[in-house]
Amino acid sequence: MNNFIENYLNRIKRYNFPNPELELRVLINYCSINRDEILLSNFNVNKINLQKFKSAFYRRIKHEPVSKIFNKKEFWSFNFYVNQNVLDPRPESEFLIQTIKEFFTRTETNIKICDLGTGSGCLAITLAKIYKNSKITATDISANALKVARQNAKKHYVEKQIKFKNCNWIATKEKFDLVVSNPPYLSYREYDKCKINIKNFEPKIALVGGQDGLESYRQLSALANLILRNNSFLFIEIGDSQIAGIKKIFLNQNLKLIKIVKDYQQIDRVLVLKKN
Repeated sequence: MNNFIENYLNRIKRYNFPNPELELRVLINYCSINRDEILLSNFNVNKINLQKFKSAFYRRIKHEPVSKIFNKKEFWSFNFYVNQNVLDPRPESEFLIQTIKEFFTRTETNIKICDLGTGSGCLAITLAKIYKNSKITATDISANALKVARQNAKKHYVEKQIKFKNCNWIATKEKFDLVVSNPPYLSYREYDKCKINIKNFEPKIALVGGQDGLESYRQLSALANLILRNNSFLFIEIGDSQIAGIKKIFLNQNLKLIKIVKDYQQIDRVLVLKKN
């Protein structure tokens, strides 16, 4: 085995990563000078940016996510810039996009969309790419998160299609055809159990939804009634085992639960509610 590979492989093994070979290969390939795929078996140190690799390696052994180290995360086949001010887009959130496409099948349709708690902007930007005639308002309580979202909107050439607003959810009398949100939904207890890669490198404000994890849904249930047109839809992501509590929250609102979507692990993940 190449001495360089053996040295760094032995070092990364000390930090209890489940697949150290894969970890090392990912870091090496991100640091490839020509962006060629490099295998550990035919590694040549001259093919990587050594300074970049060493910096990335020391960050990774502190369990910083690769996405934060290289400021890149894929969502719905698009690459998004991410940093410690925003959550990494999750594969589970792609079920929001998939479900919206099932209800709004005409991609040329002219619809007004609101993305509440936009974070990196991945939902708003993906919807802007799919529904090119849509007008989108994307909000976030974090000004730093909105900087990231605006950067991503420019990167994907949809900045003219999206209005970004720094506020707590939204303050407007506008009405929308579609409201989407992936709100904070961890309880304090669940957050305390999170791994170091989440607690140290992702914004707590985007993760914790109050004592029981349901506070965001209480706020959004009332808000959605105000900003949705009649016969319009709310698409919202939920956490594991929250379905019963969230059903009770929406019971007293003028919103009817019409679909529950399960994720890859068969966990209830997306709710579709319609305003009557």
